[in-house]
Amino acid sequence: MDRREFIKRFGSAGAAGLLLSSVPWLKGCTPAGQEEMKGGKVRFGIIGTGSRGRYHLENLLKVPQAEVVAFCDNYRPNLDLALSRVPGARCFDDYRRLLEDREVDAVIIATPLHLHHRMTLDALSAGKNVLCEKAMAYTMEECLDMYRKGRASGKVFFVGQQRLFDAKYIKIMDSVRKGELGPVVNVRNYWFRNNDWRRSVPSPELERHINWRLYREYSRGLMTELACHQLQNGTWAKGMIPQQVMGTGSLIYWKDGREVFDNVCTIYTFPDGVNMTFESVISNKHFGMGEQILCKDATIDLARGRLYAENPKPRSGIRQLVGDIEKGIFSNPAFAGTSWSAENASKDPGVAIMPEAVGDDGSLSMLQAFCHSILTGTQPPHVLEEAYYASVLCLLGDEAILQQKTLQFPEELRIDYI
Repeated sequence: MDRREFIKRFGSAGAAGLLLSSVPWLKGCTPAGQEEMKGGKVRFGIIGTGSRGRYHLENLLKVPQAEVVAFCDNYRPNLDLALSRVPGARCFDDYRRLLEDREVDAVIIATPLHLHHRMTLDALSAGKNVLCEKAMAYTMEECLDMYRKGRASGKVFFVGQQRLFDAKYIKIMDSVRKGELGPVVNVRNYWFRNNDWRRSVPSPELERHINWRLYREYSRGLMTELACHQLQNGTWAKGMIPQQVMGTGSLIYWKDGREVFDNVCTIYTFPDGVNMTFESVISNKHFGMGEQILCKDATIDLARGRLYAENPKPRSGIRQLVGDIEKGIFSNPAFAGTSWSAENASKDPGVAIMPEAVGDDGSLSMLQAFCHSILTGTQPPHVLEEAYYASVLCLLGDEAILQQKTLQFPEELRIDYI
């Protein structure tokens, strides 16, 4: 498929808008959904006011139907930063006291991973709607418990997989699932940084409290903090879950007392033999972040919002090579030696999938959709299920690394979705 064919097939931004309006979990972001919420208000409490909690706070302040009324954190400096944005909010240092507040309709849980399970179950039991940050939980069994109890609670339950709400992802995934770009033959995910992932600590006793991501007691490291986002791309594109995973990880540079790996590499294999990889290194950032779906007729760079056509027609360079072979030029002794030469990457500049949405990561739309679901009393399809599988897959990958084994997807963790 060339660029002209792509533009013809996918249409204008207006056509994209029609597509997005048909996605059930994005109804709250459409004019019709906004009308349904007119005059409604969701009162929020944020549990965990660190960097991620405050990021959600800034987006909530942009949502007309959201009102932030309470914060909870047991680290006062973070609580004060949140309070500076909403001076009238009630403050707690124990999340259970916040859950007792009858003026809180919904909570955002943005705490360390090992706390997600207990806090989510307590919030659901208290009758609160919940948006819990990814990954869902510290163990696969906790994820399943949260999923089942969330579905049975009658409350709205989201997990912070914001790519589900990113317009450019939705637009291209629709085409991938329809087979318009040919079959998916590979999925590549990588996330490279060059920093120690460590935050400054005002006093030594706060080391594990502030740098919890670096310690096994609280975190599963790069797999839950980064891979969880990207592995969802494969299940979304393929409409199935991988049947097995293998992987490796180690500490190669940041040997500073941390307990989680500073580099990991995993391979997930789908039932049809297609592989999906996730790789992360935090001591070199040259290649940045990439999320790529390789189809027979096109390559999709999700993170950059671009599509590249696979051109089946011979180009001038290929014709020249064929001519040289026919002339016997490679029989010249001057060419003796290695027969290998580097493959040249495509120079096709690609085409933007949805130019107006390149800078959007879906986080604001996710909160708008969450408010709509609460105000209309509807749990949208797919959102919780996609998040569940993304969480279980990243945890399974971490287990494969720790055990140094190829692990099969546990049948007892399958849910009625894919």
